[in-house]
Amino acid sequence: MAQTAQLRVIHSAENECERVYNLQRAAYLRHPYPTAEERRANLAKLEGIMVANVDRIAEMIGKDFGHRCAEETKLLEIFTSVDGIRDAKKKVAKWMAPERRHVSFLFATGKNRVIPQPKGVVGIVVPWNYPLFLLMGPLTSALAAGNRCMVKMAANSTNLCQFLAAEFAKVFPEDTVAILPGVKGTDFSSLPFDHLLFTGSADAGRNVMRAAAENLTPVTLELGGKSPTVICDDFDVETAASRILYAKYVNAGQTCLAPDYVMVPKGKRDAFVAACKRILPQRYPNPGDSSYTSLIDEKAYRRLRTTLEDAAAKGAEIVPLVPGAEFDDKLRKFPPHVILNPTEDMMVMREEIFGPLLPVKTYENLDEVLSYVNSRDRPLGFYLFTNDKVSEDKLIYGTISGGVTVNNCVLHVAQHDLPFGGVGSSGMGHYHAHEGFVELSKMRPVHSNAKLPGAEQLYPPYGKKHSFMFNMLLKYKR
Repeated sequence: MAQTAQLRVIHSAENECERVYNLQRAAYLRHPYPTAEERRANLAKLEGIMVANVDRIAEMIGKDFGHRCAEETKLLEIFTSVDGIRDAKKKVAKWMAPERRHVSFLFATGKNRVIPQPKGVVGIVVPWNYPLFLLMGPLTSALAAGNRCMVKMAANSTNLCQFLAAEFAKVFPEDTVAILPGVKGTDFSSLPFDHLLFTGSADAGRNVMRAAAENLTPVTLELGGKSPTVICDDFDVETAASRILYAKYVNAGQTCLAPDYVMVPKGKRDAFVAACKRILPQRYPNPGDSSYTSLIDEKAYRRLRTTLEDAAAKGAEIVPLVPGAEFDDKLRKFPPHVILNPTEDMMVMREEIFGPLLPVKTYENLDEVLSYVNSRDRPLGFYLFTNDKVSEDKLIYGTISGGVTVNNCVLHVAQHDLPFGGVGSSGMGHYHAHEGFVELSKMRPVHSNAKLPGAEQLYPPYGKKHSFMFNMLLKYKR
C-alpha cells in the first residue's frame, strides 16, 4: 500500500485532475448519500492521520517555511483541526436529519421538509500560510456533508503536500479524498466541481471565480484583507497590546486574520507603543531564534522590505520592537516593527501586509473610526477592545466584516461552533460548524402532497369561485 501511495504521488500531474475527478464523480453517482456512520468513519480517518503524525506534520511545515516552531504548528493548526473534526463527528447525525417546515395554509394537510444532501465532488484549494488548518477545516465540512473531495495545495507547501498525499492514500480511496501534488491551479479550478472552496489572495480568488463560472460551479472564497483593530478609550492599553501582539506576530504576521492596523485614542498612542516595546522582547528576545517564523519565500521577504522602505521614505516613523534584532536574508527572518504616522499613499496602508509590520493610527471619537473602516473594503476580521457595551454595539452594528473578536484578536476562527468566512472583498460563504455543513450540502426542499383536496381547487376554468377563494385566502392570518 505504501508503494502504491508513493507511485500516486510521483505520477500526479495535470492530467490526474480529470482522471481523479471522473473517479469521484462515478463513485458519487453509485453512492450519492453516505450514512452517518460512513461520514463519521471518514472524519475519524482525518483525525487519525493528524494524531498519528503530529511531529512529522510539524516537521514538514517547518521545512516548507524554512523555519517555523513546531509548537506553533501543533497549537495553531493540529489542535484546532482535531478539535473541529471531533465536534463534527458528534454532530453530523443531527445535522443530517431532515428539517420539518411549516406548510402553506391551502395545503395544510401536506408535509414540508428540507433534506441536506451531498453536492457531489468538492474541490479545495489550500494556501501555504496555515496549510493544515486551512485544509482540514474545509475538508471536515465537506466530508461531514457526505461529499467526495479533491485537494490542491500551494506550491510553497511541497513537503507537507507530498507527505499528506501519501498518508491520505493509505486510508482513503482515491474516489473519496485525493490530494494532488503538482497540479496547476488553472487545471484544477476549471473542473466542473459541484462546489469549489478557495483560500488565498483576492486577485487569485477572482481568477478562480471566473473559471468556476464557466461550469456554473458555486464557490466559497476566503480572501483576507486589512483587518482593523480598535482600542477604545476605556480599555487598558497594556492588556490590549499584549493580546494584539500575539495575534499579529505569530507566524511572523503571515495570517489572513492578523490585525492589519491598530486604531488607538490619540492620547494613548505613545503608551501603546511603549507597551509593545516592553512586551515583544520578552516573547522574541531574538527573532532569529526558534520561536519566530521565517517568511515563506524570497518574494515575500523582498516585498516586505520594500513596504517598510516605502513607509520610511514617505515620512512614517519606524519603531523596531526588539532591540538589536537584525534582518536575516538567508533565513528570511524579518524583525517586528511598528509604523507610526502612516498615510494612505503608503504601501503598508494600501495592501494587505501579511508580515510583521503593524501600522498604528490615532482617532478622536468612534464616529471617526466608523467612517474610516466603512470607507474601505470589508475585512475578514474586526477586533475591538472595550468593556463598554454601548461602544461595543456601536462598533459591531456600525460595521460589517467576516467575523469579530471582542477584547482579543483572531480567536473567533478557533471556535468550532462558529462559521468562518468573509464578506465582500474578503470573501463569500462559510465553512466550520453547522453553516459549513449547510454550505457544502444541497438543502433540498421536499413537499409531500396533501391527502385531502387542496391544489385541485386552483384548477381552471377560472371564475367566481376562484375570486372568492382568493379574497378569503388574502384575509387569512396565521
